[in-house]
Order: sequence, then structure tokens, then C-alpha cells
Amino acid sequence: MKVLKFGGTSVGSSQNIKKIIEIISSNHNETQVVVVSAFAKVTNLLLESAQLASIKKSAYISVIEGIKSIHFNIILELFSGEEKEELDSYVNQKLKDLSDVLHGVSLIRELSAKSEATIVSYGEQLSSYIINKALLANGISSVRVDTRTLIKTNNNYTSATVNFEVSNQNIQNYFKANKTQVSVLPGFIATGESGETTVLGRGGSDYTAAIFAAALEVEILEIWTDVSGMYTANPKLVKQATPIEQISYEEAMELSHFGAKVIYPPTIHPVLRKEIPIHIKNTLKPDDKGTLITKHTSESDTKPVKGISHIDHVTLITLEGSGMVGIPGFSKRLFETLASEKTNVKLITQASSEHSICIGIDDSNASKAKIAIDSAFEFEILKNRIKPLIIENNLSIIAIVGDQMKSHQGISGRMFGTLGKNNVNIRAIAQGASEKNISAVIAAKDVKKALNTLHETFFKDNNKQLNLYITGVGNV
Repeated sequence: MKVLKFGGTSVGSSQNIKKIIEIISSNHNETQVVVVSAFAKVTNLLLESAQLASIKKSAYISVIEGIKSIHFNIILELFSGEEKEELDSYVNQKLKDLSDVLHGVSLIRELSAKSEATIVSYGEQLSSYIINKALLANGISSVRVDTRTLIKTNNNYTSATVNFEVSNQNIQNYFKANKTQVSVLPGFIATGESGETTVLGRGGSDYTAAIFAAALEVEILEIWTDVSGMYTANPKLVKQATPIEQISYEEAMELSHFGAKVIYPPTIHPVLRKEIPIHIKNTLKPDDKGTLITKHTSESDTKPVKGISHIDHVTLITLEGSGMVGIPGFSKRLFETLASEKTNVKLITQASSEHSICIGIDDSNASKAKIAIDSAFEFEILKNRIKPLIIENNLSIIAIVGDQMKSHQGISGRMFGTLGKNNVNIRAIAQGASEKNISAVIAAKDVKKALNTLHETFFKDNNKQLNLYITGVGNV
């Protein structure tokens, strides 16, 4: 048995759905649990319709028409006759139910978390129903299972916490009784304690797949997306970037945290505990090797750096002053203030002199963080013990990642030397004791240059890039 998850643009068109059918057909000797996301762009459109309804704008009706058009076009290209009519009727009924929910939101001019979860759940409900019908039409023994009957959560509607004890028991009991070759499940959605629909938050479909993989203790979890695995760097910025064939759980989570969007780190915890391998594959190029994520990589793989990644839209905030030196509690107060504002910290660095502490946060949180911190330390600022919070914008964090870096000397020297030679100024540095990640804050305008020069330094098997300038008068 194995679990396959198809998401994003993998379910973005009828042609891609035909690819999915081929992939599932090629595993005809295995029992398969297939988790699907909403069709491409549908979740965003559902959120847009919810926001429009909450401010009593009738434009949400045209957004629903757009959602209907996406589904009808896919149905038209995959089905005909009675099958098409039945699916058209199903979509119409579901979207009528959705319209009723949105109309209620519009009347009270308020979008509650409960209503939002209900609204965004329609994407996965529709996609899973259509894909299951497509599998049946192609002669594959398949059944659609509503994930809400199996995964139980608390009542935090839009980012629910899973009750693993109950959910695992439900999943195991269902699959003991059900022997259908293929089970199609909507990702992202679940049921709360009150019996209402909840959703699992960002990366929810990956999370759903991981929950089923762990509960059933399958051989492998396959995540099918629109890229051929995780790359040594962002291929849109670094043309020489290549797919990574094998990587550890820790390396994958580090790279994902720093912008490699193939997986969302918290979602893989269920399979990490059970040490179930994850295989990232390309739906459009199923023969590509992809990236295999395991607890340990091959002993023959001695590359110290596995990948280079970055985070954009970073603001650096610095709290400094002589009044901080030797006084316990400053860091505690700072982080408590940020936590009270629900501001996530991306990077921390502090000088051993205790004169300053520097933190990287998202640009969108910078203004409220400054107001909150200046207020929390108002007394110390008035007494000139510390300075008002210093804000630096238009920054990015760049990071090199690898399990083997701790056993190789000079990695940080090569990183900072490369950046220095290419006139990339470093604003802050952070490195954990595990030495699996070295991060630096740089100007956003230098990211592409930094990625390319670091990639050239640590992945020398690739072609070296030369910048050639020719000057002269007339024909040179």
C-alpha cells in the first residue's frame, strides 16, 4: 500500500488529470490511497468570494461563476453523455450550497472562521468527486471517501489540530473493512468536535496525505507536484540548479523553511516519526527521478551542502543599548511582545556583549512590531537605557543547508568569502549548534547574484558562469 498526493497544478487541467490516471494505472497491483487538492486557483477564488461577501459586495457571484467555469471545462474535456450530465448536476448543487453560505455571510457582513472553513472546503470536495469519476470511467476500481468521516480535529476551524488517537483508529478501521484498489480522498478538510467542517491550514493536503501514510504505516508517501523534486537552488533564479536525488528529513525541512515550496515542513511530522520515505515526483514528467526524502541519506553521499535557498520580504529589527548588558529578561520581554502580536521570528542573532539583539521578521509585521516593542520598552527608552527599535527593510535571508556541513571545516568561510568577493554585504548571520544551516541577511537586490555565486562555489560539477565584456571603437 502507498499514499499518493496530487496538488496544485497537478490537478489544474484535464490533461493533467489524464496524467494522474496514467500514474495510478501504472501501479495497478498495489492498493493506493490518493489524496487530491482543489483544482488550480480554486482555493484562492473561494477565499476571494468569502472576503467579497463579508463586505457585502455582490461581486462574489461572478467569482462563483468563475469557479463553475473551471469545473465545467474540465468535465467537458473528460466526460460525455450521462456521466457529464450527472457531474454537471453535482457541481451545480454544490455551488448552490456554497452560494447559500456566501449569501448568509453577506447578510451579516461578517466572515467567521467557521464560515471560512466551510467555504474553502468546497474546492477539495469537488475535485475529489470529479477525479474519482474519471478513474471509474477509465476502468479503475475506485471509491471516493470523505476525509471528514475519518480525520477528527479540535474546533480551531481554519487551522485545526488533529486528534491523532481518534483519527488513526478511524483510518485503520476503514481500510481494514474496505479493500477497493484505489481510494480517493479530498485533502485539507476534516471534522471538528462539534461535527462542523474544519480545515488543516497551510499545506493541508500534504498534511492529510502524511496522516494517512503514518496511520496505515505504508511503504512510501508520494507527493506529485509540478516540479521534478527539490533543487539545489531555485531554478528560476539559478539556471545551473539541478534536482537533488536524495535528502534527509532535516535537510528537506530546512530547505522548505527557506523558500523551497515543494513541501511545507510541519506537514511531514507524522511520517517523520514513523520513518516513512517521501518521494517528490513530477506529474507532468513521471519518469524523472524526483527527490527521495529519508531519515538518513546514502553513506556515499558526502556533499557537505545539499542546497541553497532564501526567504524574501524580510525586515531586520534591532534592539540595542548599554542598559541591556548584564540585565536578565530583555530577550524574554522582546519575544513575549512579538508573540502577543502573533509575529513569527525567522532569524535571531545576538552579540556576546549583550549590547544588542537582532531579529528577522516578515515585512508585513514590521510596523506593528515596532509599535508594540517601543511601547513595551517605553520606560527604558525614556531613560536612554536602550534606543528606539531600529528597522531595516528590503532584505532577504539566504541559507546553505546540509547534514554533512558539521564534519567539513571552512564551509562558513567559503560562504562568506564568496559573498564578500562579489560585493554582497551581510547584515546579520545565524547558525545553529547542529551546523545544518548557515543563514545570512542580505539586501534583497543582491539575492540573485548571491544564489548564483554560492551555487557555483558549492556545486562545482556544473558549468562555470563567466561574464565577458568587450569594449572598443567600431567593429570589435
